[in-house]
Amino acid sequence: MTTSTPLEAELLRLAGSVPDPELPVLTLHELGVVRAVHVRSADSVEVELTPTYTGCPAVEAMSTDIQRALHAYGMREVAVRTVFAPPWSTDDITPEGRRKLHEFGIAPPRTSRAPGPVPLTIGPTRAGAPPQARHAGAYGAADTHPDPVRCPHCGSADTELLSRFSSTACKALRRCLACREPFDHFKEV
Repeated sequence: MTTSTPLEAELLRLAGSVPDPELPVLTLHELGVVRAVHVRSADSVEVELTPTYTGCPAVEAMSTDIQRALHAYGMREVAVRTVFAPPWSTDDITPEGRRKLHEFGIAPPRTSRAPGPVPLTIGPTRAGAPPQARHAGAYGAADTHPDPVRCPHCGSADTELLSRFSSTACKALRRCLACREPFDHFKEV
């Protein structure tokens, strides 16, 4: 996120305070998708928004909500531009956003090990996979992440993948083998 004037900083704060339409427990700032605000004139502004993935259906709702918030502030013209570089990553979720996901009952994404490509190997894709494959990753690939997905209810690391997709494409459905509760896991990207 970049700003160069006090007005841009205030407008960035306002745009970032908009709740995410799919995860209203998070703001767009906490999700890390509002990248910059550029004032074009006294009452005209452009907002840069990076979706969590290409084709994210929530981008239109996010844009409308950002426009509404900035119009209420007094901006006559608000353009929301979708930008893909740099690409969004789950590392862009703030610590506060991760805390809120956990409190809401969604396992937050694990932090990346290192920048760059994520190595993937093909693994079992069906539920009920053998124990060595329980920690299968977001897209059916074996999970090479050193940290297990922990249950947000009891904290157990003994969880299994039920479905690679949950209520939204950026979440997987998992079950804790200790407390037996199902839960969403915000997948690492």
